[in-house]
Amino acid sequence: MELTQQISILGCGWLGMPLALALVQKGFDVKGSSRSVAKFDAMSKGGILPYVIDLHQPNDDLSGFLQTDVLIIAVTSKQVEAFRNLIEQIEKSTVQKVLFVSSTSVYPNTNGIVTETSDVIDSALTQIESLFRSNTTFQTTILRFGGLFGYDRQPGRFFPAGKKIDQPEGFVNLIHQDDCIGIISQIIEQNLWQETLNACADTHPTRREFYTNEALKLGLPEPEFTEPSVCEYKIISSERLKKMLGYRAP
Repeated sequence: MELTQQISILGCGWLGMPLALALVQKGFDVKGSSRSVAKFDAMSKGGILPYVIDLHQPNDDLSGFLQTDVLIIAVTSKQVEAFRNLIEQIEKSTVQKVLFVSSTSVYPNTNGIVTETSDVIDSALTQIESLFRSNTTFQTTILRFGGLFGYDRQPGRFFPAGKKIDQPEGFVNLIHQDDCIGIISQIIEQNLWQETLNACADTHPTRREFYTNEALKLGLPEPEFTEPSVCEYKIISSERLKKMLGYRAP
């Protein structure tokens, strides 16, 4: 297995920063971006070459950051025009492969199991996905994560006191940070490109059960729910990803 040596991560936030550190530990040459210099010290100490990049500044020169083999995009921006500008710069760069971190929020509630072939909502996010998927200058894998949790992102704190939780009998679709990092690492190491993949935990308890248990774990009051509530939900299937990667949770 030949590992790609150079990786750039656009957006060293809650997911991008620990991902960058994990890839450095695996022996990759990693560049990382932030919108300010505040994280530069931590990035440099972790072996990450830091860059200041703001997608909403279209005139910024990204050529140094994009001097890489693989680009991982882990930012929350949904500005389609900003991504058009980014893609123009990628086309002029050495980037061969792009991993775009998307979300299972692209799927509507169907009250059933949702796979990669299910219909999606016409939204800024699906438009951005299409921009990457249709580009022939580089290869792209779209990775649609469920709701992100782990470490300082604790589901028991997602709904502060006084905020009721809708759809209590619906089901949760979440994924832990450790799995996100493990999956992205495997996609790179196994060279799995030109794919669209769902990534979500296999267990789907009801929102009532899950958020009540998570609050109690933290010693917090039981959350309040919208009662009565029409039950609308979706259950995200990650079977395709597990089959293609042979992935199992760490």
